[in-house]
Amino acid sequence: MNPQQRQIEITENVPLAGHTTIGLGGRARYFARCQTIQHIREGLLYAQERGLPVQVLGGGSNIIFQDAGFDGLVLKIDLRGVTFDADGDGVSVTAGAGEAWDELVQACIVKHLAGVECLSGIPGSTGATPIQNVGAYGQQVSDTVLSVQALDRATLKAVTFAGAECQFGYRHSRFKARDRDRYVITAVTCRLQKFGRPRLRYPELLRHVESQGDLATLESGRPALEAVRAAVLALRRRKSMLADPDDPDARSVGSFFINPVLSREAFQRLQERWAAGGSEAPIPTFDAQGGIKVPAAWLVEQAGFPKGYRHGGAGISSKHALALVNRGGTVSDVLELAAHIQRGVDAKFGVRLEIEPVIVGGSTCHSE
Repeated sequence: MNPQQRQIEITENVPLAGHTTIGLGGRARYFARCQTIQHIREGLLYAQERGLPVQVLGGGSNIIFQDAGFDGLVLKIDLRGVTFDADGDGVSVTAGAGEAWDELVQACIVKHLAGVECLSGIPGSTGATPIQNVGAYGQQVSDTVLSVQALDRATLKAVTFAGAECQFGYRHSRFKARDRDRYVITAVTCRLQKFGRPRLRYPELLRHVESQGDLATLESGRPALEAVRAAVLALRRRKSMLADPDDPDARSVGSFFINPVLSREAFQRLQERWAAGGSEAPIPTFDAQGGIKVPAAWLVEQAGFPKGYRHGGAGISSKHALALVNRGGTVSDVLELAAHIQRGVDAKFGVRLEIEPVIVGGSTCHSE
C-alpha cells in the first residue's frame, strides 16, 4: 500500500511498559493505534509486506512484554462504540473491542441489564474478554456472549462467530487454542436480561452482599445490580485486583496462574500427597465442568510462597497469592518468580500451574 494512501499512523521505538497494568516491558519496533477496522487491515498489510510479527494489544491487563521488547508491530485496538438493541425480555449489547470492559459493565447496570454484574472491576478491554472467557465470582463472559466479530489476519476478511462456535471452557476459547493469533476481535455482542436480578453463586460474594443488607428488599434491575457491583468492587479492592495507580499491589496482571481443574483421579493423588505431609485439613475445592477445581492461590501458599514473598524486583501481592507484582524490577524478575512457584507447587503437590497472561517475546515460564 502506498504510504500516502495509508490512514493508520505507525510510529517506531515505542515504550510498552505504560501500555500494561504491570508497568514493565521493553519497546515496540513499530506501534499503531487502530480506531477503525480499516486501520487494522492496513496494519496487518504493513506487517505482511515487511515480514514483521504482529502483536495485538488491548487494555494491557493480561499481557507482559519481555524486557527486550517486541521486534515487530504492536496493534493497539481502540475500536469504540456501544449499541443496545431490545429483544423481548432481553437486550443485545454490542461493544467495540476497544471499549473498557468495566465501563461497559457499569453502563449495562445503569440500563437495568443483568448478566455481567459479577464481572465488575475487571481491567482491560471488551475485545479481550472472550479470548480467555473472563470470569469472576460465579459469572463468565460465555454466559451471555451471543457473537464475536473478528478480522481474519490472513485474508483480512470480517467473520462472525456465534457464542456456541467460540468453544468456550474454563478460562478457554478457540481464540486461545486452535485459532490462537488467527483473528483480531473487533466487537462482542452479549444478550442481557432487562430488569434482571443478580444470581449469586459464589459464597464469598454472597456473604459480603448479605453483610451489607437484604438483597431481596431491593428492586430488580439497577438497585439490586448496583448492590452486587459495589460488593464485587469492595472484594476486588481488598485483594488489590482493581486497576489503581496508587496501590503498589495493583502493579500486576491480576491472577498470574489459572485455577487447575483436576480429574477425580488426579485429585485423589493430591489428597494422598497432602495427607502424607501430615495435614488433616481438607483441601478447598469448587465444582467445575470436567473435574474438580482447586484454588491456585491455596496451592501457591501451601507450597511455601506466602503473600508478600519477594524475589528480586518482583513479589507476590501482600493481599492475594495469585498476583505477581512489579516491585521495581524487570520482567525477568517476574518470570523467574513464576517459574520458581511452578516448580515448588509441582514438587509438593504434583500439580502443574498454567500461567494466565500472554508472555510476548522470548521463552515463557517453565518448570525445570
